[in-house]
Amino acid sequence: MTFHIIGIGNKTPDFTTEQQQDILDTLVFSGGKRHYELVKDYLPENHQWIIIQSPMSQVFEAYKKASVPIIIFASGNPLFYGFSNTLRTKYPNAEIITTPYFSSIQLLANAMNLNSNQLQTVSIHGRSWKALDAILIQQKESIGVLTDTEKTPPTIAKRLLEYGYDNYVMLVGEDIEGEQEKFQELSLQKASMMKFHSLNCVILKKIKHRHIDFGIKDTNFIGLPGRPKMITKMPVRLMTLHYLDVLNIDIVWDIGFCTGSVSVEAKLKNGDLDIIAFEKRPECKAILEENQKRFGVPGIQIVMGDFFEQDLAQFAKPEAIFIGGHGGRLEELFLKITPVLQPETCIVINAVKESSIQAFKAGCDKIGYTIVEESTLSLDTYNSITLLKAVRK
Repeated sequence: MTFHIIGIGNKTPDFTTEQQQDILDTLVFSGGKRHYELVKDYLPENHQWIIIQSPMSQVFEAYKKASVPIIIFASGNPLFYGFSNTLRTKYPNAEIITTPYFSSIQLLANAMNLNSNQLQTVSIHGRSWKALDAILIQQKESIGVLTDTEKTPPTIAKRLLEYGYDNYVMLVGEDIEGEQEKFQELSLQKASMMKFHSLNCVILKKIKHRHIDFGIKDTNFIGLPGRPKMITKMPVRLMTLHYLDVLNIDIVWDIGFCTGSVSVEAKLKNGDLDIIAFEKRPECKAILEENQKRFGVPGIQIVMGDFFEQDLAQFAKPEAIFIGGHGGRLEELFLKITPVLQPETCIVINAVKESSIQAFKAGCDKIGYTIVEESTLSLDTYNSITLLKAVRK
């Protein structure tokens, strides 16, 4: 299969002489409805147009039936979160020739006279918030955001404000190169209350750095009412993250998250980390959510209810499990997690009682795990904490 993908702007294209001849020599074309209106006057009379729309399976089937070279018109740079990348994934052996145009983010940055040396772009167009959450946690200097009809400039602004990222301003480009083209620099508060043209993109520009301690002070977390000491202490927490190897994994389970201190600190260290946090005490949900907002950590998946009653098959399998609480049912917990363990999954616990240490070691032995790291920390007048890490033998 052969595809020639031509990037175009939001206006009637100015095709080169060679491109015009290629178009005249082609019978099958493809693109969105808006693209067709922009290029239809250039197409030969007997052309076939395959519209790109959901379901994409029908689009790909039409490409297959065409069995001739196809010219596809796409917005901006098809190699930048664009259709060329989609086709390369779908047809790894196809001949794909791409002629890019400026991306909308490039045009917005140029119009706003923005130094683009440190500009990094993510797409939330038809995607989750994950990529934006991760790059926000890193507090990059300027962040390009490709939006969609649900994740709009106002919803983006509200999300940033919700998690305390008021250290950014928003540059918005609307209907770029179109009849209603408009560029604005706005505070997040103002952007959150406005309406924008449906064709838009955003750049978030940092105006100051938001300081968060590498190891967050225990007293800075919102804790359980009446139980301020019920938290994984900061030095223990950082050692726990080392045991979990949070910089080198993608998915971690936090069982019995309590205040969420381990989950929050883990996400701050690795914004790309998927964290699934389990807890049965109802009051802990609001506590974790508030701690997420306090320290700028969106994107933690909270699962409430008795862990032993959860259908674990519905969750992404973990590469690391932290046992923050087990309700005295440690042996039963090992049996519960066995079906989701992968060859590389490690299990970490912080234990105070000798009985918990021995129960953890016995449980590991039953499921074919072995202790690879063990440390005991004593902090001030608190009870000593033993940290244990186990991996598959």
